[in-house]
Amino acid sequence: MIRKLQKLDLPILFILILFWGISTAVIYSATLGTSFQGIHMNNLITYGVLLVPMLGLCLIDYRVLVQQLAYPLYGFGLALLLFVYFKGMNINGSQRWINLKVMVFQPSEVMKLFLILVLARWLKSRSGQSLRFFHDLVPMTALVGVPFLMVLQQPDMGTSIVLLSIFAGMLWIGNIQWKHLIAGTITAVSAVTVITLLYFYDLPLFSKIIKPHQLHRIQTFLDPTSDPDHSWHVINSIRAIATGELSGEGFLHGKMVRGGFIPYDYADSIFVVIGEEFGFIGASVLLLLYFILIYRMIKIAIETEDLEGRFIIIGVISMFTLQIFENIAMHTGLMPLTGIALPFISYGGSSLMTNLLGMGLVLSVKIHRN
Repeated sequence: MIRKLQKLDLPILFILILFWGISTAVIYSATLGTSFQGIHMNNLITYGVLLVPMLGLCLIDYRVLVQQLAYPLYGFGLALLLFVYFKGMNINGSQRWINLKVMVFQPSEVMKLFLILVLARWLKSRSGQSLRFFHDLVPMTALVGVPFLMVLQQPDMGTSIVLLSIFAGMLWIGNIQWKHLIAGTITAVSAVTVITLLYFYDLPLFSKIIKPHQLHRIQTFLDPTSDPDHSWHVINSIRAIATGELSGEGFLHGKMVRGGFIPYDYADSIFVVIGEEFGFIGASVLLLLYFILIYRMIKIAIETEDLEGRFIIIGVISMFTLQIFENIAMHTGLMPLTGIALPFISYGGSSLMTNLLGMGLVLSVKIHRN
């Protein structure tokens, strides 16, 4: 075990420790003087506790997980999503959680990892050969489509998009044929075009396809001033980030944050706190840390000859990249507002657990690749 631990990627561990400190400090700032004051200690403890299963997971040969546990874990994930559908907790109109007494657990988070494992298992069976349409792409689409639709039903558009991002990234590295890629791209663009045309020319029909709260988010994204009651979150987020300018208002001195104008500033909107209090410099440092983390994962994938290991790492990279982009973009007016956490920084046990276990898989590839 000691020999395995000596093979850990130290830059990745160092970055995770930095995220631990940044997350705890920013959550403290966001909740100071509110009813949530003190949850930064929960974050501090939760981070430390979850580092243990992350290190435990990295000691397990990832090939065992892929070959023996991929399908059972995938089935277990679907069972959890089914349980949420019938017995899950409903918070703010979304039924996504299971109350475990010690914590509120979101099964769709761990479903991301189970999907990565099962797709890696399928792609490994092709041994790097081009993916076939009926024998590979159709079954894999079904594997992704079932949890995608179940999560979308909760409703949770953000996590649903992450599942598609994982699928797209792993298909790309899994040697999808160009003709299938082009056909899929045309289909996706056509679907988006049809939905967009419906929005502008047949809003009643569009409203039957898109849920009311999603319609409000799209409308406020296209024109934030059209409905101040529903767009004040985005408007205030942009204003707060702009207020930070180059170096920020200073730690604990964010006026918009202190004034309570940013909802969920300790969770999904935590990037707004960083932008206001630490400015462009602070936000850039955070993005640089994300860049280095993803660079290290890509480096491990390149140096790994085993296809299973590469597929796992690309799946985890796809998961992180989409979440980082989507979280920041929705608070800067580049994407509609969705409920998605900023990896390793936002407060939330389920999200943090999934992210650290994802890093455990990456580190397992690093340790066992030879």
